[in-house]
Formats: sequence, structure tokens, C-alpha cells
Amino acid sequence: MGFQLSLIVQGQGLVLFANLHKCEAYVAVQDCFFAPNDTAEKSLARLFRASIGSQMNRFSYHMYEMAHAALVPARAMTDAAKLVLQNPMNPWAKTSLGRNMAASAELFERLTRRYGKPGFDFETTSVAGERVAVTEEIVWERPFCRVIHFARATTRLTQPQPRLLIVAPLSGHYATLLRGTVEAFLPHYEVYITDWADARMVPLAAGSFDLDDYIDYLISIYQVLGKDIEGAGLHTLGVCQPSVPLIAAIARMETENHPLVPASMTLMGGPIDTRRSPTAVNKLAQERGIDWFRSNCLYSVPFPYPGMGRQVYPGFLQLSGFMAMNMDRHMNAHVEMFKHLVEGDGDSAEKHRDFYDEYMAVMDLSAEYYMQTIENVFVTHSLPKGEMKHRGLPIDLTAIRRTGLMTVEGEKDDISGVGQTYAAQELCINIPDSRKVHYMQPGVGHYGVFNGSRFRSEIAPRIRDFIATLEYEATGATTRTKPAQLKLAASKA
Repeated sequence: MGFQLSLIVQGQGLVLFANLHKCEAYVAVQDCFFAPNDTAEKSLARLFRASIGSQMNRFSYHMYEMAHAALVPARAMTDAAKLVLQNPMNPWAKTSLGRNMAASAELFERLTRRYGKPGFDFETTSVAGERVAVTEEIVWERPFCRVIHFARATTRLTQPQPRLLIVAPLSGHYATLLRGTVEAFLPHYEVYITDWADARMVPLAAGSFDLDDYIDYLISIYQVLGKDIEGAGLHTLGVCQPSVPLIAAIARMETENHPLVPASMTLMGGPIDTRRSPTAVNKLAQERGIDWFRSNCLYSVPFPYPGMGRQVYPGFLQLSGFMAMNMDRHMNAHVEMFKHLVEGDGDSAEKHRDFYDEYMAVMDLSAEYYMQTIENVFVTHSLPKGEMKHRGLPIDLTAIRRTGLMTVEGEKDDISGVGQTYAAQELCINIPDSRKVHYMQPGVGHYGVFNGSRFRSEIAPRIRDFIATLEYEATGATTRTKPAQLKLAASKA
């Protein structure tokens, strides 16, 4: 039977209209409609044109919160309806009408839910053939960030494994988006990850946070984690956005000849030079300019959050932009979930839940940090031009000599185009060729660069090989095993 569904999705700043009989879906973001056949550029252009027309009402954040509150009774009713309709004692539960209504109730609940910060939830991992418990411990903390160490209760290691710091992106999603990345490296390294704070949860009394503070944080973390290490030193890995501050922090340390400079940096899908293969996001940032973003994308955090009054770039606005880029994919995914629920395909529905529980969980960004990043990375391109500064001091990538460099790109990346991350190879001219690696993974987009089956089977082993090579060079054959394969050619192959 056909089933018509119309949902108001204020929770994500979206409105979804779906005809599940014809499998068609349309979305409105800020009074702007998107169809499944829209390209990423068309979707983003419509979103931004709509925001220009409305000048992104100064009270939009407050209205967003009011919409959440207004939907509480409706969500309670749909939750109750779903429980009744899925009760095995209910004769309607096995009927086509009952399954359609229950699926509709769950879809409404999920699309109007406020998704909280997920957890990593690692219980065990395998180290040296032994299944060991994993516990999280905080080893460094500041108002806008803390560093989590995934401590492993292993007893079989004859020597310490290298330390790996994963710098998570500060671009709207929580660090748990890299759960798969962490999981792939846990058996092989002492893994640490930056856990960035939601700006709306940081009181104004804690001060501001900008790109200079971000670099300061990383330098401090490098110093803390780089102490008392056997082997080459601390290894770092940045996914997407942090590639710029990660390499900038290392450049500053190298300029000052700091003894605790990291042994390596792996940059994955990072916007080092967004003039290369510009994506829809890059083009729009370039076209709009700084003033447009300042006028249309910044809001004050409303009551009752601890950060009330702080200027932020809201997570719900970032999520709207993310979804607008691949609207057809997201609409089709929700239509497919509806079908799976009606058909009783629990496994497929659970995969959808797992992915969107993470994807829909977003955080606010400090306005100062957001605007500095837009200006330096996407508008003026100050890093590749050699014009970027930190606290008034130049960031000179040619100063990097001791830190190994690996860059990873995805062939179908629509966030950081092909060549944008590779640019670091050409800018860091004083790193020896024997310590530079580039790899482009065929057939994957942005998410596939750091997660998924191809990441686990093809990208992660190459990163481990790169780190093992540096460890072998630093400590010699007496303490480390020589890597099986050495692929140290900074080429685009």
C-alpha cells in the first residue's frame, strides 16, 4: 500500500516531504527546497541564497531551541505509538498498516531527535594476540579540548608500542566520528585523540578560542605526549580540517628547533591548498568572502546553555550544509530505512541507526576560530602562499626537516579535492624524500579516507608501514622489526 509521509524536522533545521510509495523525497532548508537530483553545488547555492534573503535571522538559534521544545509532545506521542504498534501482543503489529505506522513513528522520532554526544564505547581490543580491556583516561585538558588516552591492559608486549596522536576535526562533528580510525590503530599503538568541546557548553569566563589557540593547544599536547618516548617519538595523524593547524604547529616547533617535535605527521583529506581541484564548498567560500560568513553564519548561544552569549557557528547550520551537499543520498537512505522497517529487516535498519546516530550529532564552533579558518584556509589561502602567521610569527613549512610526512587522499573526495592534501608534499621541501609518502585511495570519498572497509584494508596498513619505517630508522634493527614493505615515494600514484 502507498503511504504518504510529511515530517517537520525542526531538530536539524530541515523540512522533509516524502512520498514513500513513489520513493520520492524533497527537503527544505531555511525556506529553500532541494530535490534528490540536485548536484552538491546546486544544493549549497540554494541554501546560501536563501540565507542571504533572510539574513539568517539573529534569533534563529532561539527559534531552533523553541522548535525542539514545541516538538516534545509530538515526539512523546510517536514514541508511545511505536511501542504499541511494535508490541507482539498487538494484532496490528504484523499487519502492513501496523508496520507502516510503526516505521513512520520511528522515522519521525529520529528526524526530530536532539542527538547527544556519542561515546567511543571500546571495551576490548587485540594486542599481540591477546584480548585486553580498554579504558579511557584524560591525560591533558583545557577549556576547549581534552586528550583521551585509550589505555590497554596488555601484558604480552616486550617493549612499548609507538604513541599515536589522532587530531580529530573541529568542524561540527564530535571526535567519535573517528571511532573506526581509532579502532584500526588500537592494536598497534598507544592511541590518543583530541576531544574538542562543544562551544555552547564552554562558559564565557573561559575566554575565547581561535586558530592561534588551536595551534597553541597542539604544541602543548605535542610537548606532553612527546616526553619519555622510546623510539622515533610521537606520531601524529590529522583528519581533514586539523591538517592545517597540525602542520602549522609542527612548523613553529621546527622553526624554534624544539626537541619534542613529532616524529611524523599523516595528513588525511586535509585542505592544505584549496585552490587545487576546488570543491563546491571551496568555490562558495571563495565567492562569498569573509564578510558574508560573518553576517550570516554567527549566532549567540541562547539560554540555558553554559556558554550563553558566546558567538558561535551553530552545529545545526553545519549539519544542514553537510546534508545539502549529498541530499539525494540522505533522502534515499531514510526512504530505504523506512522500507527495511516495514519489511522487518532489522540488521539493515540497525546499520542506518548506527551511522546517523553519529552523523546527526553535531557541536557548535567558536566564532573566532571559525572565521579565522574560513579566512586563512578557504579565502586567502595564506598557508600555501607562505603568508600564514601564528601570534604574529610566520609559519614556515620549509623549516620542517625532522618530521616525516605522509599525505592520503580519496579519489572521489567532494570535501577536500584531489591535490589539496598532496600540496603539503611540495611545500615541505626540506623533508628528505626518504621520509615522505603520498597515497591516493581509488574509489573512496571523504568519509572513506578515514573509515570503512577500504580504510581498514588498504589505507591503515600503509600508515602503519610508514610509521614502522620511521621507527626502524630511529632505533635500528636491534629494537624494531624492519617493515615488510617500504613505499616511500612522494608521488601521486
